Amino acid sequence: MTESPQWWADGVGYQVYVPSFQDSNGDGWGDLPGVTSRLGYLSNLGVTIVWLSPIHPSPFADRGYDVSDYRAVNPRFGTLHGPGDAAQRGR
Repeated sequence: MTESPQWWADGVGYQVYVPSFQDSNGDGWGDLPGVTSRLGYLSNLGVTIVWLSPIHPSPFADRGYDVSDYRAVNPRFGTLHGPGDAAQRGR
C-alpha cells in the first residue's frame, strides 16, 4: 500500500480514551493490551487513524490530562513496550 503524503486528509480517525476502552486484565481500567486487542474491530469500522488519550503518569485530577511525566507510560495502562507493539500491529 502506498501512503498518500496527506494520509490524514482522507483518514478516518478515532480517539481512544484508554481508561475506559478495553480492560484486558480485569482490574477495571482499560489498558494498552486492551486497545491492541481491538485494533481489528476499529479497522473493520473503517478507522485508519487511532489517537490515544494521554497514557502518561497522572494524578487523574483531570481525567489523565494532568500529565506528571511525559516520558513514561502509566503502569496502570501497560509498559513502554506496549505502545510500540500496538503501533506495529496497527500497520
